[in-house]
Amino acid sequence: MPTAAAIPYLALGDSYTIGEGAPQADRWPVQLAGLVRQQGGRLANPDIIARTGWTTAELQAAIAASGNHRTDYGLVSLLIGVNNQYRGQSVALYRTEFRALLATARHFAGGQGGRVVVLSIPDWGQTPFAAAENRDPARIGQEIDQFNTVAHEECQHADVAFVSITPLTRAAAGEAQQFTPDGLHYTGLQMRRWAELALPVVQQKLQ
Repeated sequence: MPTAAAIPYLALGDSYTIGEGAPQADRWPVQLAGLVRQQGGRLANPDIIARTGWTTAELQAAIAASGNHRTDYGLVSLLIGVNNQYRGQSVALYRTEFRALLATARHFAGGQGGRVVVLSIPDWGQTPFAAAENRDPARIGQEIDQFNTVAHEECQHADVAFVSITPLTRAAAGEAQQFTPDGLHYTGLQMRRWAELALPVVQQKLQ
């Protein structure tokens, strides 16, 4: 269990960060903190600013409205952008707003990009929801790749770690146990894989 000396952690995002349709304990940031502690680390369970449906702009507005002015987080994670793509917003707008969110994340981490980690956008084109809605998985995948390329580039410029979980979400296609009942979001089984992929990156940051 976390102690008084636990390292504070802030998770920023959308439905994928809050684990829409899954128990709170299955959220990937919660699982990540648990994995760190299992390995002897001191990462606290995360503070979370995230909501289903949020775009980059809506997340930024929610952060401003949250009243959270801390700058002592030892880890800040960010996973955002699927709703920008879903709503047909431009990649150029995403770049501008994502860059601003990276600056916000760095501020929460005391200005240290080394305390920030970004996860790539899952490919919802490979979900049962997309199939039921007769969406074009190839087009969705191409657009998700474009958004993720931008996120990766901006992370490189900001000296922030980028963890690509998108291949894991594509590999989940056809496996019912990987998806919540809405067919769009992921169960703890899939989100644990995200946490496991991020774990060594996070452990290095916490050293």
